Amino acid sequence: MSELIKLTATEIAGLVAKGETSAVEVTQAHLDRIAAVDDRVHAFLHVDSEGALAAARRVDERRAGGEELGPLAGVPVAVKDVLTTKGVPTTVGSKILEGWRPPYDSTIVQRLRDAGTVMLGKTNMDEFAMGSSTEYSAYGPTHNPWDLDRIPGGSGGGSAAALAAYEAPLSIGSDTGGSIRQPGAVTGTVGAKPTYGGTSRYGLVAFSSSLDTPGPCARTVLDAALLHQVIGGHDPRDSTSIPQPVPDVVAAAKLGATGDLTGVKLGVVTEFTGEGAEPGVMAAFRESVDALAKLGAEIVEVSCPHFRYALPAYYLIAPSECSSNLARFDGVRFGLRVGDDGNRSLEEVMSLTREAGFGAEVKRRIIIGTYALSSGYYDAYYGQAQKVRTLITRDFTAAFEQVDALISPTTPFVAFPIGARTADPYQMYLADLFTIPTNLYGGPGISVPCGLSDGLPVGLQVMAPTMADDRMYRVAAALESVVGTFTPPAL
Repeated sequence: MSELIKLTATEIAGLVAKGETSAVEVTQAHLDRIAAVDDRVHAFLHVDSEGALAAARRVDERRAGGEELGPLAGVPVAVKDVLTTKGVPTTVGSKILEGWRPPYDSTIVQRLRDAGTVMLGKTNMDEFAMGSSTEYSAYGPTHNPWDLDRIPGGSGGGSAAALAAYEAPLSIGSDTGGSIRQPGAVTGTVGAKPTYGGTSRYGLVAFSSSLDTPGPCARTVLDAALLHQVIGGHDPRDSTSIPQPVPDVVAAAKLGATGDLTGVKLGVVTEFTGEGAEPGVMAAFRESVDALAKLGAEIVEVSCPHFRYALPAYYLIAPSECSSNLARFDGVRFGLRVGDDGNRSLEEVMSLTREAGFGAEVKRRIIIGTYALSSGYYDAYYGQAQKVRTLITRDFTAAFEQVDALISPTTPFVAFPIGARTADPYQMYLADLFTIPTNLYGGPGISVPCGLSDGLPVGLQVMAPTMADDRMYRVAAALESVVGTFTPPAL
């Protein structure tokens, strides 16, 4: 294994900037690593070796020409296959978009290019980001580098697994109900969901438009903050983008790394520390809470009584929005087209295309959402769920009047065996029990490794008020300063 792939993104960028290594060398080392292990991990759906090396050469030429480089120039990054990339396949883990090469870059991808990062390829995911284990990908499951018989979380399991397997030092995910944070927790990596509207959704293939949030994934908190800084900020092409700058998350991460949380008040969410979580998860979480207290943080219990209703509310709101968003996949404009033999009506072609192109979980959620929005049921289901969403937001507002940030386990259990929960959708949905409230509220959340249970990673979640993303980075970095980072067994 090349020593280059063991470095953090911060370290790689520093070496490239000083000319002590080249972006091409770094990129080739990661491409070699992908070639060596990804047949077992399956983190990637598409590896763009030629494009990555070309981008790396441009970085080296700019440095040789005396140009001042950005803080992540020359650093490889893997991108969840939910973001459009010009000329590179974008499938969203679905057969309905197999082979589609978008004619444009998403804002996130364009900002990565502008920053001089090197895009290695597109990572595996649950189809249309609907899942908690990356088992619902039309192209096969991703495997957790900690135990190849276990799931890497979802829907962004490919992005998290690529980090844990040292195939990339940085990756991009998207978080609709926990799809960045939950994979981070079960792979021993860092996953941050920014404030909704703090990162652009332009070019993000939509699942649930009021919830979807692209964000950074990394092996350290500082690396995640640096990536957040690159991709965040206002985008006029996204109508939900917040027209103000991202808080200084990098400075906050560096402050947290000093290990001083004096004056910071943290609330442990009472509803997430009772029944429901595995004993090993709770043991690691409580040890981390004690560690945060030793760093100077004041720890109090905070009740958020409506959080218990977040899961059912989410599984009405998100499917309702997906049933609308996925109507565009009709076999007419792009992607898969089935049954067009000249003898069938347009309606028949659309039906056959969707039958062949969508997987079982996507169909399940479209049906749930269509029913919830149907005449006579809208107020009883979707309307009621939105009222619950308001109550959850009020819980957050009341909590942040008492504390600076909230903390909880990221997920109730460690990585489970592949196939263990696919027969029971509800058991699968429970993986996001602790992450969903933040999405319904719209605030930022981060998962940072906090220990091991039976040799598998456990994550601690930090939740902050909207546009106070810097607070979660400070707390996460402080915990990382005492707990350290986690390395999976060698592949």
